[in-house]
Amino acid sequence: MQIEINAVPALNDNYIWVIHTAAHDHCVVIDPGEAAPIMRWLEQHHKRPAAILLTHHHYDHVNGVEALNNQFNPKIWGPVDERMPEDTQPLSEGDHVDIPELELNFEVLEVPAHTRSHIAFFGHQMLFCGDTLFSAGCGRLFEGTPAQMLAALDKLGALPGDTRVYCGHEYSQSNCEFALQVEPENSALQTRAEQVKKLREHDRVTLPTTIAEERRYNPFMRTRETDVIAAAKSIEPEIESAPEAVLGAIRRWKDAH
Repeated sequence: MQIEINAVPALNDNYIWVIHTAAHDHCVVIDPGEAAPIMRWLEQHHKRPAAILLTHHHYDHVNGVEALNNQFNPKIWGPVDERMPEDTQPLSEGDHVDIPELELNFEVLEVPAHTRSHIAFFGHQMLFCGDTLFSAGCGRLFEGTPAQMLAALDKLGALPGDTRVYCGHEYSQSNCEFALQVEPENSALQTRAEQVKKLREHDRVTLPTTIAEERRYNPFMRTRETDVIAAAKSIEPEIESAPEAVLGAIRRWKDAH
């Protein structure tokens, strides 16, 4: 079975991910933050969602759920959080989501930091990680701590290197520009930044990336590296060299941009 993944642009820079195959009428929709673009896509491709997977409660990831639910009545899965849309079936660490219509199964990973209840879905060499891990970046710490983000990124970084990473936003170019301030001599990062620049010049999607690639150039996954520690200390000289302190420093540095 050949799985296909489509990025449906929504809002300013969100992606609604759709998993489908040529052999099935059903599909899986991840983080529908807006109804209109995903409804258009479904109509154009003659698909109907068997399931909706939600990584967290933010409006730009769930605002399309009600319309999809009203029209198609799919199964809806998301984290344990009272702020999730109605009819969401709650998921916790280690749970599995089975979608028999497409012969898919995903493991649930709890990755709190961006929000206190954020989860990710892993399966079939694919990771749908919402706003936790971005290419060359990570999510803002709205409800969590640097230590929680470090634990989340360590968990995702321990997945197989060939895991394809599908993030919730098109942030790759700005992330690469910032990452080059942290590690200007990182050749893998230089290559990625140039690749991203060319893709965005033609308004093309920069994702997926892979876990192995992110380990090589994502500063938030490299907080134990000497150059990243040194860069963090150049901004906040008083911080310790512990990875969670380094992550906190470079996150604050990024937030100030």
